[in-house]
Amino acid sequence: MSAALKYTLGRIGLFVAVLAGLWLVDMNVFLKLMLALVFSAALSFFLLRGWRDEMAGEIAEAAERRRTEKERLRSALAGEDQTPTPNPNPDPQTPDSQR
Repeated sequence: MSAALKYTLGRIGLFVAVLAGLWLVDMNVFLKLMLALVFSAALSFFLLRGWRDEMAGEIAEAAERRRTEKERLRSALAGEDQTPTPNPNPDPQTPDSQR
């Protein structure tokens, strides 16, 4: 499972858990949702640090791979990475038909 999916599901699960805890309190539904959002964000900062760091590492690796591939493709399109092909006609003044 990718780290981004784990982190996202962790954030959603934490929000649902906090909302379930607040559901028992008698207050406005909108206020419950806002408090659950704020509290779950604060808790995820501490509780999901490992998954967040893992996700950031995967994103950084993917960005590096894309940058490397982009540079390789640009140099290929510019013709910089091609080795020169040997000239089949070593004497440029003698046409092939005269040999």
